[in-house]
Amino acid sequence: MNTELFANRHIGIEEKDLQLMLKKIGVTNLDELINQTIPQSIRLKDDLELPDAMTEREYAEHIAELASKNEIFTSYIGMGWYDTVTPAPILRNVFENPEWYTSYTPYQAEISQGRLEALLNFQTVISDLTDLPLSNCSLLDEATAAAEAAIMMFNARSREQIKAEVNTLFVDEMVFDSTYAVLQTVTKPLGIQLLKGDYKTVELGKNIFGAIVQFPNADGNIEDYSGFVKNAATAGIKVAVAADILSLCLLTPPGEWGADIVFGSAQRLGIPMFYGGPSAAYLAAKDDYKRIIPGRIIGISKDAYGKQALRMALQTREQHIKREKATSNICTAQALLASMSGFYAIYHGPQGLKNIASRIHSYTGFLAEELTRMGYTQENKNFFDTLKITLSSDASMKALQETALECKVNLRYFDTGEIGISLDETTLQDDLGVLLYIFSQANDTEYLLNKDIHEKIYFEDKFLRTSSYLTHKVFNSYHTETELMRYIHRLGKRDISLAHSMISLGSCTMKLNAASEMLPLNFPQFANIHPYAPEDQTEGYQELIENLSDYLGKITGLPGVSFQPNSGAAGEYAGLMVIREYQKSIGQSNRNIVLIPESAHGTNPASAARAGFEIVIVKCDESGNTDIEDLKSKAEQYQDNLAALMITYPSTHGIFETQVIDICNITHQFGGQVYMDGANMNAQVGLTNPGFIGVDVCHLNLHKTFASPHGGGGPGEGPICVSPHLIPFLPEHPEKTGSNLNTVASSPFGSAGILPITYGYIRMMGTEGLKQATKIAILNANYIASCLEYAYGIVYKGASGRVGHELILECRTLKDQSGITETDIAKRLMDYGFHAPTLSFPVHGTLMIEPTESESLAELDRFIETMLTIRQEIEEVITGEASKEDNVLINAPHPEYEVAADEWKHSYPRSKAAYPLKWLKENKFWINVARVDNAFGDRNLVTTQPLNPLKGTLVAQ
Repeated sequence: MNTELFANRHIGIEEKDLQLMLKKIGVTNLDELINQTIPQSIRLKDDLELPDAMTEREYAEHIAELASKNEIFTSYIGMGWYDTVTPAPILRNVFENPEWYTSYTPYQAEISQGRLEALLNFQTVISDLTDLPLSNCSLLDEATAAAEAAIMMFNARSREQIKAEVNTLFVDEMVFDSTYAVLQTVTKPLGIQLLKGDYKTVELGKNIFGAIVQFPNADGNIEDYSGFVKNAATAGIKVAVAADILSLCLLTPPGEWGADIVFGSAQRLGIPMFYGGPSAAYLAAKDDYKRIIPGRIIGISKDAYGKQALRMALQTREQHIKREKATSNICTAQALLASMSGFYAIYHGPQGLKNIASRIHSYTGFLAEELTRMGYTQENKNFFDTLKITLSSDASMKALQETALECKVNLRYFDTGEIGISLDETTLQDDLGVLLYIFSQANDTEYLLNKDIHEKIYFEDKFLRTSSYLTHKVFNSYHTETELMRYIHRLGKRDISLAHSMISLGSCTMKLNAASEMLPLNFPQFANIHPYAPEDQTEGYQELIENLSDYLGKITGLPGVSFQPNSGAAGEYAGLMVIREYQKSIGQSNRNIVLIPESAHGTNPASAARAGFEIVIVKCDESGNTDIEDLKSKAEQYQDNLAALMITYPSTHGIFETQVIDICNITHQFGGQVYMDGANMNAQVGLTNPGFIGVDVCHLNLHKTFASPHGGGGPGEGPICVSPHLIPFLPEHPEKTGSNLNTVASSPFGSAGILPITYGYIRMMGTEGLKQATKIAILNANYIASCLEYAYGIVYKGASGRVGHELILECRTLKDQSGITETDIAKRLMDYGFHAPTLSFPVHGTLMIEPTESESLAELDRFIETMLTIRQEIEEVITGEASKEDNVLINAPHPEYEVAADEWKHSYPRSKAAYPLKWLKENKFWINVARVDNAFGDRNLVTTQPLNPLKGTLVAQ
């Protein structure tokens, strides 16, 4: 083994393992397997032209050099991003901890109780600060949260409004430009008309269903919206408020003055700016909206024995169930960052948060007073942290800008000539001295800061918050580093992550997130950069983004790249909007039909519906392939209006369809564009690619194929790659290009802060490493299929009898024979220390397994042994050796408190429940709740930390 090659550290299978695995599969070498798996017609003729692979040491030096090209200025730009202090124990124990960043979205509640509690804490923070009872556990960013709020209000129209076709959304002119840009993108295809204006003068007519305002507004002024909200309610109009979450520690929360929805960014709660992201957005609402609120909601339920337990409530997997009728296409959100923001609130507590907010506000007020004394005019009558300064007649803008640059200070420069200054948590008294020096140089005066700054409120009393918040014990207990560290560790022990065992989730690609890829995220030169910083201060980011665009363009065969989409689903949506704009440009705006195979991931129809398309489902044949005749028939039937075909390749059934080129040709023949969902790109890289196949646009999941971690449900990044004819329609951004065309995120480059992970993965793997990773991913899936086929059965295989990089395990026959369901198998896997494969998707009653290339043969064999042992346990039920009413499967998982109890009520011994295999005695993952009662949690929806938990238990302890 060459230990210098990073690929040998990333790929789990060693050379000595290959022959054993190939023999089991029934081939003589790896290339023979690949030839049997991937159709020859789509194999690349040449290797990818990527830079030579770097060693980890070489990459460390290279990425440090890139980072050094970014200049850190003190940022007062504001506009939705603010410098913060991430507490070291959170940075160390969460952000840098693989137990937190390598876990998956907590669909399997029993092995996710730690991050579920962390997300419940986040929801509690949001609900308390906004004074609204219902919050989801994060959205992508503030602008997309605004779009979700708009659609919520549209869907919440009264019957009378729907009948009258009320379709106008009022947006106050003082919302952030990025928010308005995304609203323009999202509302247009849905037939929602935007009315932009002044909330003080707008006529709230019967044609308006909703309104969006900013608090404080985009200039930083605190507006009194209470009368507006009251009048809107009288007129049957819903109101959503974009609120600065930190300001609500001092300001009366929108929930108290009647807002229906409050949304915004939680970035100020301890998350770096990251050149625009990632950070958690939030959305809170009145309880009336619990059936239409988007995203994931954590709720409190109980387990099989009555102990309090947490789970994802209501819309847990709604896209897979409702598909095009889903309330949102959002899947991945910002769970890791939401957890960190929750811990930030816990560490500081309510008084600490208030102190931070008060200090920022007091410093802002002092600055306003001093600038006024110097002859400047401060335009914001009431403010929290942001000033809008009009220069005095004798002040020089040129001198001000030159002095600011000399002092390494970034200010906001309005087109109308004013200066914006937004202070933040990191602002010190010395920083105020620098700011006042800059302004003194502009009007040629002397200034020396020699005054004490006292806490003081500078806004009118009517805006002052008087209600309490964060009163639960969890926010008032862990204010020392020792206590917080132990609390975080306690939660982490409750979850299965890649730090514990293989996570075999199909269509999720839970591969290694290597330490060398992750370390640069903490570099201040990447973390502490504002997304609107001048480009000459961000040359490192620009070079990285340009290089990564080139690499992904070559890997996909599609040269146009946009990093703006913040998730895979956002990438789907952006790609479809690019197609829509292209067809509009060639006079074919009538094209509104999207063909989608019935096997597709649920976000595909949800995204197509969000983009305003009509969905027509294409059948699959008995082998799981797209039914070519049905596709041809429907493409011809809808040829006048066919916009696109959405496909996944390999298919969601885990196979390489041999007729994929024909599928693309048929779509093009009848006027449509081909969209490829990149969820399964891990089976393509270096061997084939979308462009070669004939695809027009493809999104990538950097948090799947390209090694960025899942973070327990985010962050993700879903860049889109397009053919040359679609490049002019890629997402733009009002603050970077001055255009709102297809803007889909708050930030020009989406979650730019995680791009170094993918960049590092590609630079260290190189062409050969990436190609080998693809081959090993396919090898591992076929090895598992060969080992488990006889015991379970494989639902779908390709034309040569091979699976792709994942496989679907048949469980329906066993259910018929024994009554044991795929859910029982999933829960029993937890007793063995494994996360379940993907449950009942894409085929109900089955398990979909994707091992990735990162797992060792020893780990694959451990998983296989576990699955075979579970199969034997099912056989015991079939033969009557085990009771159908009381067996290890239907009672799984077996929590520690049950196994350790004095009383044992089951017909099988404790040892069979807890230690069915010998190696478990060396490394047992103990579960802390029994099977969770989902129905109870939905019937009794509780989405914040309760002040009076269920008897005998505490959520936070």
